[in-house]
Amino acid sequence: MEPEMEDKTLELMNTSGMESQNLVDDLSPKKNTVLKLSNGPVVGSRKRPSEGNYEKEKEHCIALFDQWSEADQVEFVERLISRMCHYQHGHINSYLKPMLQRDFITALPAQGLDHIAENILSFLDARSLCSAELVCKEWQRVISEGMLWKKLIERMVRTDPLWKGLSERHQWEKYLFKNRTSEVPPNSYYHSLYPKIIQDIETIEANWRCGRHNLQRIQCRSENSKGVYCLQYDDDKIISGLRDNSIKIWDKQSLECLKILTGHTGSVLCLQYDERVIVTGSSDSTVRVWEVTTGEVLNTLIHHNEAVLHLRFANGLMVTCSKDRSIAVWDMASPTDISLRRVLVGHRAAVNVVDFDDKYIVSASGDRTIKVWSTSTCEFVRTLNGHKRGIACLQYRDRLVVSGSSDNTIRLWDIECGACLRVLEGHEELVRCIRFDNKRIVSGAYDGKIKVWDLQAALDPRAPASTLCLRTLVEHSGRVFRLQFDEFQIISSSHDDTILIWDFLNVSTNGQSEGRSPSRTYTYISR
Repeated sequence: MEPEMEDKTLELMNTSGMESQNLVDDLSPKKNTVLKLSNGPVVGSRKRPSEGNYEKEKEHCIALFDQWSEADQVEFVERLISRMCHYQHGHINSYLKPMLQRDFITALPAQGLDHIAENILSFLDARSLCSAELVCKEWQRVISEGMLWKKLIERMVRTDPLWKGLSERHQWEKYLFKNRTSEVPPNSYYHSLYPKIIQDIETIEANWRCGRHNLQRIQCRSENSKGVYCLQYDDDKIISGLRDNSIKIWDKQSLECLKILTGHTGSVLCLQYDERVIVTGSSDSTVRVWEVTTGEVLNTLIHHNEAVLHLRFANGLMVTCSKDRSIAVWDMASPTDISLRRVLVGHRAAVNVVDFDDKYIVSASGDRTIKVWSTSTCEFVRTLNGHKRGIACLQYRDRLVVSGSSDNTIRLWDIECGACLRVLEGHEELVRCIRFDNKRIVSGAYDGKIKVWDLQAALDPRAPASTLCLRTLVEHSGRVFRLQFDEFQIISSSHDDTILIWDFLNVSTNGQSEGRSPSRTYTYISR
């Protein structure tokens, strides 16, 4: 300690003679003084004398303390604390702890920084946001005026496809992603909406697990060869490729046939569409590009020597595969400007299916192998072996490949290392179609059955095999050729010449749909 500070301390401790010889002890709220030997242990204690001028001494010390600089005050208090015992330190800590806690959410608006307080609380989940509302009126005000329940729902809709789908179906979007206007409901509306959404999600998940659904059926009534080989759908329409060489476009709501596209001279085996074009592959060995709105043929690609069994296109690239054992990679500058980039060969039997992303092209064949190629260079990368018979279908996404085979099994693969992660058994005949998302796998087979599998459980090696199949759906009377699904429904096609819509959203408690018949059928009769 500096000499000046030392003098002040000595002056303070000698202010009242013998009555103030324990002044440091008197400054604390304790009643006992700890006596120590030179080696440190406590040997006894004595009470501070009840007589004396403690109040006067205390006020005098405080008056002196107030005259010192902040640095001197801190140093003096540090010396006092160093002379106290552990028990006293605990009392001081309890006293200081609430003083050191700052309600920054309340403090920020007082400084004109409401937006920062709102931004901090906007990262909370629903449970934490409920708790935050109960802290105090100021926190509740920040949450309400910041419309944080609205922002929470908007965040969920942006990041979760199930929330996004519910938003579109229930038309919440007219209240979301808009600035504050007279048309936007108050924060309380979104607060009450959130638990309703959670209840809807839980109901949908329960419907999937229990197999509760509303079934709609489209009878295609093909004149010649019966069967629907492929399909794709959105909220407005279903586009299907049929064995009778035609492509039929159906209204998703009324189930009426809106348009028939003809031109192929063989069965339409595969298709994919976007907002501009429909691309189809046929047993006539050609690939055709159609304009979505008019149905006009924009381009015909003649390359493969035998039936085109599958195709995929995205971001200016298209990949087709054929019974001729080859894979063709195409550059799509426009619907009318499509050029062949590379032909991939290596399979020893018909190539039944392809899929790709920015990194890999994945193909599967009747030769029992899955082959992996580089998307950018078209160079061969590796082969995945494991199926005992030919592979009929697969999907590839985010490093995971799921394949189905005529050995009646489904296999999950890690594409990076080529390891088989799990084998799913349950179908009784060839597994013809497979789709998966981040929750479930849905498969269709020649046994006429559609099975729903728990994907996360399938990826867990500890999960028993008996728990993996959540539900088996049996409505088709023929082979299941193709299916597609989202969070709310499965749409499947079959050799029985039907398209089935399995709706897991609009299901009432008695198993019937709300607002429409439980099984509405539209029959299209060709003229």
